[in-house]
Amino acid sequence: MALAALARRIFGSPSDRHVKRFHGKVAAINALEADLEKLTDDQLRARTAEFKDQLAKGADLDDLIVPAFATVREASKRVLGMRHFDVQLIGGMVLNDRSIAEMRTGEGKTLVATLAVYLNALTGLGVHVVTVNDYLARRDASWMGQLYNFLGLSYGIIVHGLSDAERKAAYDADITYGTNNEFGFDYLRDNMKYTRAQMVQRGHAFGIVDEVDSILIDEARTPLIISGPSDDRSELYLTLDALMPMIGEDDFELDEKQRAATFTDQGIEKLEAKLAEDGLLKGDSLYDVENVALVHHANSALRAHKLFRKDKDYIVRNDEVVIIDEFSGRMMPGRRYSEGLHQALEAKERVKIQPENQTLASITFQNYFRLYKKLAGMTGTAATEAEEFADIYKLDVVTVPTNMPIQRRDDEDAIFRTAAEKFDAIAELIKDAHGRGQPVLVGTTSIEKSEMLAEILRSKGVGEMNVLNAKQHELEAYIVADAGLPGAITIATNMAGRGTDIQLGGNLEMRIEKEATGLEGAERDAKIADIKKTIAEHKAQALAAGGLMVIGTERHESRRIDNQLRGRSGRQGDPGHSAFFLSLQDDLMRIFPVDSMDSMLGKLGLEQGESITHPWVTKAIERAQGKVEARNFDIRKNILKYDDVMNDQRKVIFEQRIEMMDAEDVSETVSEMRHDVVDNIVGKAIPPRSYPEQWNVEQLEAAAKTYLNIDVPVKDWAAEEGIDAEIVTERLLAAADAQVADKEARTLAKFAEAGQPMPTIMRQMEKNILLQSIDGLWREHLVTLDHLSKVVGWRGIAQRDPLTEYKQEAYELFQTLLASMRELVTTQMSHLELQPRPVAPPMPDLSRLQETHIDPLTGENDADGGDTIADSLGAVGGDPSLRPIDPALLVGVARNAPCPCGSGKKFKHCHGAF
Repeated sequence: MALAALARRIFGSPSDRHVKRFHGKVAAINALEADLEKLTDDQLRARTAEFKDQLAKGADLDDLIVPAFATVREASKRVLGMRHFDVQLIGGMVLNDRSIAEMRTGEGKTLVATLAVYLNALTGLGVHVVTVNDYLARRDASWMGQLYNFLGLSYGIIVHGLSDAERKAAYDADITYGTNNEFGFDYLRDNMKYTRAQMVQRGHAFGIVDEVDSILIDEARTPLIISGPSDDRSELYLTLDALMPMIGEDDFELDEKQRAATFTDQGIEKLEAKLAEDGLLKGDSLYDVENVALVHHANSALRAHKLFRKDKDYIVRNDEVVIIDEFSGRMMPGRRYSEGLHQALEAKERVKIQPENQTLASITFQNYFRLYKKLAGMTGTAATEAEEFADIYKLDVVTVPTNMPIQRRDDEDAIFRTAAEKFDAIAELIKDAHGRGQPVLVGTTSIEKSEMLAEILRSKGVGEMNVLNAKQHELEAYIVADAGLPGAITIATNMAGRGTDIQLGGNLEMRIEKEATGLEGAERDAKIADIKKTIAEHKAQALAAGGLMVIGTERHESRRIDNQLRGRSGRQGDPGHSAFFLSLQDDLMRIFPVDSMDSMLGKLGLEQGESITHPWVTKAIERAQGKVEARNFDIRKNILKYDDVMNDQRKVIFEQRIEMMDAEDVSETVSEMRHDVVDNIVGKAIPPRSYPEQWNVEQLEAAAKTYLNIDVPVKDWAAEEGIDAEIVTERLLAAADAQVADKEARTLAKFAEAGQPMPTIMRQMEKNILLQSIDGLWREHLVTLDHLSKVVGWRGIAQRDPLTEYKQEAYELFQTLLASMRELVTTQMSHLELQPRPVAPPMPDLSRLQETHIDPLTGENDADGGDTIADSLGAVGGDPSLRPIDPALLVGVARNAPCPCGSGKKFKHCHGAF
């Protein structure tokens, strides 16, 4: 440690060396200032078009840093009346350098962002500026938007409650301000749309995250989730269950080996008649596109009754259906069959029907922000989390020097035996400071402790104070703006991400907004002059009293949160004072005890109300915090490893969806799926190198009827001389293709007679069914992966790495998903009968979707095949001939490119096959 400190003194810290690289460019920007001051507003504005032209001719963004930053500084002087300090220019270069700028509170991070935002907006690809709440998004956009508009750039704001048209307009602007939740939810919603025109985002080129530690670490503990309508579908399951006793032996076909049950034509007719009688059938056929969900649930009910047996495949315990593992015979609590089968079993056994998991889409902040090709961030406290930023986001943390030397005095921690002694000492210190006219900011860890401290202060005769409510963002801004008034007492539970400086004497902009709104001309000027005079007098009083005093009532698990509170004092070279008061009853000291602290206090023989203060004690506590931070980082990193598996698959699915939406004609893809299904059903019924008498003829005929809607005489074929699997496959393919061609010709004639452009409708219907199938199976896949992640940890007992097990099973389940999609699309297309009437594609009602992001600090919502896994892997676990490959390698591969697995096939014929 001593050697490291010596090296830092000689060579400087990594941040020092990083910052030193920018000094030459700062000097070059300063050299341009005099020339730019001579330009007219129009001439200054015209530089934006010149920069864009240079980029179009091949110039690099880094080549434009000096002239672009100089232009922004001059425009800011004219429009906002603020000139960027040299250290702010360095901060802008750090942001452009894909790094996190750690800048002290009051150093003007909002203004710093304009430099990197303007430079990167010149590309025309869009810049996203991410804030922690709607108020800050609106405030920063309207404030800095004046600067962007002056320079000829457009800006938009994304907040809760906007329509899709308004969101699209905001994203199409050069610069878009918004909250982390809104950006993430828009990404998820876009990947549920059915046409490219409905999508609102246009990519993720460059993002700057304000309060980056709060968003990328604190809020990243919980994912963003979009849930579907929470309709109770119990009645549908019960209705279909009640129909099962009327299904006779001739109404269905059973294949116990493949765990499959399908309705015969007779069974379908019987089912259609009964469903029509009950008013559940839409149209004339069960296989009309509007009845996709009904077919799905009817098949689940059939399997539940005819395939699954109580006390063999499952048991009923505590009013729940519990799966029995077919290999071990053990119960598998927490695991559920997919595709509505578990609900069908619950209806069969008359137990409480648990709602289907309605998660439609989900993503973690870690994986959302890693979508950006270029990402940067800014905050007052990031150095303690530098390892996590580098490991997860590949972001370096660079500490930017302050514009003025720091004059704040930081006391060593004072430790008391009990919380009562601690709070009594805090109250006495506050009372003393208040009496001297010194403003005080008190940080607590909960609203309850804030109120308790307020009561103690009132009992001591201190009655005037402000206790912040953590959910009233706009009110908070005004309260924080007044926290620098002489004698002001402000008690806050969390000072991260407030976005408002505590300026000694008061905040001029806030006072003008509050007191001069509505005034005009000379009256407004007089009022502003009066406000400035009052603020100057109050500032002098606060400075004379020692500046802002910050008091921490206990240490947080993370040093970063403590530093956020402490950093509120001593802005722009002002004097200040900070102190932390602790007790052995505090959560940190109780849950993560510092070695020998209690015995140390005992040996010193502390009396009632006394405390111990020593640099060694403070260091010991910081070491304990460091251990807790490392443990929490390991937990977040482990969770992310599991989510990365799903994220690789999510990227593949989302990219394939977009490719399908962009394609005018997906008939080739549908045809490829049909051919793959034929290969699959032949492979299951005809073992390699087998004789015709060994073939499962009945199974193949039934599968051809179910998936392809064709009757084929496989039994007669098997009696032919020289017949083999290849010939059977060719005949099935020919029959399936002929059936599709015949249906299309018949439908074309019907539509021609009705005067409707059938080919267009047919192509659109193929695309709709393809997208609906992807979405439905992906939702079920998310549920399965969620259940798998909850139970795979138990594999560690058997000395198997749970993460490796999860990756392997998730990969195989993904192959199962693709196989199921091929079968589902082929089945729907083979049974589909189009009628000359408009059929709107069923899309999610976005107004009924629920958005969820649980605030890790408050626990509140911060945003307004049906087999077991083992069965699935054994039955339809994907093409066994495919080489195993990391799903991450499949992201972004074009369908006609060679497959990354090295098979030599095109991607669409190998791992990219649907």
